[in-house]
Amino acid sequence: MAEGSITNIIRKIVFKAEPYLPQVPKPKKKISLQTKLIWSGLVLLIYMVMGNTPLFGATAPAFDFLQFARVIFASNQGTLVELGIGPIVTAGLLMQLLRGSDILKFDFKKPEERGIFQTATKLVTYLVIAAESIVYATAVYGHNVAEPWHLYVMIGQLMAASIIIMFLDELVQKGWGLGSGISLFIMAGVAQQILWSLFSPLPAGDGGTIGIVPYIAQSIGNGDLSNIFFRANQLPSIFGFFLTAGILLILVFTQGMKIEIPIVSTKYRGFSAVYPIKMLYTSNIPVILASALTANAVFMGQMLWANFNPRNNNAFLNILGQFDPTSPSTPIGGIIYYVTPPRGIAIASLDPGRAIGYILFMVGIVVLFGRLWVELGGLSPKSAAQNLLDADVQIPGFRRSNAPVEALLNKYIPSVTIIGSIILGLLSGVSDVLGVFGGGIGILLMVDILINYYTQLVREQVEVVMPRLGALLGRK
Repeated sequence: MAEGSITNIIRKIVFKAEPYLPQVPKPKKKISLQTKLIWSGLVLLIYMVMGNTPLFGATAPAFDFLQFARVIFASNQGTLVELGIGPIVTAGLLMQLLRGSDILKFDFKKPEERGIFQTATKLVTYLVIAAESIVYATAVYGHNVAEPWHLYVMIGQLMAASIIIMFLDELVQKGWGLGSGISLFIMAGVAQQILWSLFSPLPAGDGGTIGIVPYIAQSIGNGDLSNIFFRANQLPSIFGFFLTAGILLILVFTQGMKIEIPIVSTKYRGFSAVYPIKMLYTSNIPVILASALTANAVFMGQMLWANFNPRNNNAFLNILGQFDPTSPSTPIGGIIYYVTPPRGIAIASLDPGRAIGYILFMVGIVVLFGRLWVELGGLSPKSAAQNLLDADVQIPGFRRSNAPVEALLNKYIPSVTIIGSIILGLLSGVSDVLGVFGGGIGILLMVDILINYYTQLVREQVEVVMPRLGALLGRK
């Protein structure tokens, strides 16, 4: 009764608010692939310009409170994209978890129900934007504003920029662009970090350049190649380059590993295909959730430390986290010390126990979130069996009912969930500790997004040559 009433309340709110909500209209006719690429490029250009536009009235804080979430949120400190896609991701995950746990009941087979859910998610996004803008501006920049009214201007900037980002994402998702704005922004941010590590000509602390390619050229010119394989201060090196390439190859290989279950259509005679259960069945969602949890823990720990324990003399707060007063973004003790990665071999070698502990922590928490997401995200054997039946397909040799199909899927899905989560946790943890270009989580997200974009490009090309087959591939 309570669950149904919550859903009905949301329906009523949506019906009243929808006429007043600005919407990006869907294209009235089919958009060509070239046009979609142009729109996607334009959206990305606007986002990158915003990412290099400083916040008016903002004074750089002593340390970056969102450092560990920058990759996930595609954000940039001190700019209009300070919050990045954080509000959109937070609102979307919250609504998906509520729906997956059956607190909200929407039948996505009905277009009107799916539309109500999307509008409700948009309303929640507005609320999250307002809350995060107020809290973040007040907590991070509120103490350093030159004039009191600067704080209100800053809150307004964060809100306006986040709303623009929301519409940019909606523009791409409505069919004007390719894929989603969120994926586009994350991929571009990680790619930018990798390119920066490879080719940046700016000077570094060791007398060379930041980018490994110009640093190698500089080292050859000086006749000294002793430092190109390992560099101090977490600077890009030959080791980091080969490590990044190796992680990319492992990710591409594991993304292609899957169990294929044959299916036949009950609606179209002669149509047969396979239902793939990927080794990385949960995709990167568990890693994102684990990273978001860690980032929030670090954020709260830094806030408590800065306000109540700046000298590390509070025994109770020291259990949560201690930071170096001369470098406030560097944890030196407490729980936070062990759930944040020691980036780079030089730092990890100073405390191998911390490095091993962080990797084991990542594996454990990713497995936990992987199992949770399978149940709440509609990926369980029961949900997958129902989805197959709803798609008018059946597995040869099995009755067309939930029980036998669910029993078959139950042999594979729980196992691949745990194994895939362990692989993701290991790759993420090891990559963060050893210092891959773009960060461990960034590499995971970028590869997953690139593979999805490749699939979409193939589908677009198929639709041009064989429209009917392309439409069938595009069905969900």
